Amino acid sequence: MSDTTTFLNELTSLLGERGLLREPDAMARYVSDWAGDTLGMPLAVARPANTAEVAEIAKRCYEHGIAMTPQGGHSGLVAGALPAANGQELVISLERLNSVRTIDPVNFTITVDAGCILENVKLAAFDHDCDFPLSLGAQGSCQIGGNIATNAGGLNVLRYGMMRELVLGLEVVLPDGRVWESLNALHKDNRGYDLQQLFLGSEGTLGIVTGAVLKLSPRPTQNRTALLGLPSVQAVIDLYGLARRECCDLLTAFELIPRRCIELAIEATPELRDPLEDAYPWYVLMEVAATGPIDLSALLEALLETGMERELVLDGALASSDTQSAQLWQFRESMLEGQRRRGEHLRTDISVPISAIPDFVSRASEVVMAASPECDIIAYGHVGDGNLHFNILPPTAMADSDKKAHLHNLEVRLFEVLDDFHGSISAEHGIGRTKQAPYLARLSPIEREMVSGVKALFDPKGLMNPGRILPAGE
Repeated sequence: MSDTTTFLNELTSLLGERGLLREPDAMARYVSDWAGDTLGMPLAVARPANTAEVAEIAKRCYEHGIAMTPQGGHSGLVAGALPAANGQELVISLERLNSVRTIDPVNFTITVDAGCILENVKLAAFDHDCDFPLSLGAQGSCQIGGNIATNAGGLNVLRYGMMRELVLGLEVVLPDGRVWESLNALHKDNRGYDLQQLFLGSEGTLGIVTGAVLKLSPRPTQNRTALLGLPSVQAVIDLYGLARRECCDLLTAFELIPRRCIELAIEATPELRDPLEDAYPWYVLMEVAATGPIDLSALLEALLETGMERELVLDGALASSDTQSAQLWQFRESMLEGQRRRGEHLRTDISVPISAIPDFVSRASEVVMAASPECDIIAYGHVGDGNLHFNILPPTAMADSDKKAHLHNLEVRLFEVLDDFHGSISAEHGIGRTKQAPYLARLSPIEREMVSGVKALFDPKGLMNPGRILPAGE
């Protein structure tokens, strides 16, 4: 009997037939992400039901030298949680760790298992008159552990920050099976090094998050949404500056959307209708929210009146109900599906200083169009944190066999422009495998030394999600 067979038999005894999947058909849904990317087939899929089982799995992997791939809700976009093609990685799915452990509405905290789906956490907070403000298009399927591992951002970073700002405490299984329990619900804690921050954004390369204490906010009692037509990206940025000053911390979202995205949304969701009477080159989808006796309608109307006086806003639609608000946000969701239906395309997740967005979009568009005049540029994103998704649809007539190399060439050119703006190649999706090469190319020698040192300290055998962020073996 081989050592691998012995190992798998041990896990079957530990987890039962339901807890360890070994047949290719049973493992099929664990090898693809939302975009349909597939890399390989795992050695097996372990489905632990609690932290103790996760710890025991990690301990046995450590003893047998088996690589581990922690996995959440399959909504990642950089192949960070997909098993390698060599068939030697054990996928550890956290989907059965899905309990809300405790809610403290006075301390404004909620303690959850890592496998809890984001939307369920938000609903649990809502039931206690609280709000967990992380908002993602994938919130119906993504899991809290994955949100932590990737330091998720989303639509409300402008007001509430990224996941890094929403986590107070963690429970983590280390690569050798030991459990680090630091589920502190303290809003202020200044005791030396903040170890938990190392796991936020680590993409499962340092350990497996099994539980977390999350920061809640008061549940907004009112919100107002507007979709506006604007003449240029510069007008969008000027309006953003005005909105930040006029609405201050009540501004929760401020999304840049080009006309092409409105068209893609309507293609993907035929029941949608053009939101404004005329078509405009750029749109802003914005939202303000508050608790208490604040007249949000008057605040938003005053902002838009000033924006029109300054010729920043050309037209707009204001939602007067939650239903109308949801309809406006449907454009933001459906445009992603519209892109996905176009097949293979370049997805980027970059950031630049907010004030540099107009110049960056202009220069990047010139460079990309010069190299590929028939491509389709889809530049949209979260203005309030400088995060753009500068995506590129290849020419429709291009052969599928030519697309990958063509898109890679465009990405190289795009990132060269980004370097001139001292931007980031990954604002919220992470590095995983797909962004590893450009990430490493931009690390200084001292950064590479520190990053490699952290990895070696936590995972000396290199078994935890190898080949993500850093090359396997480093």
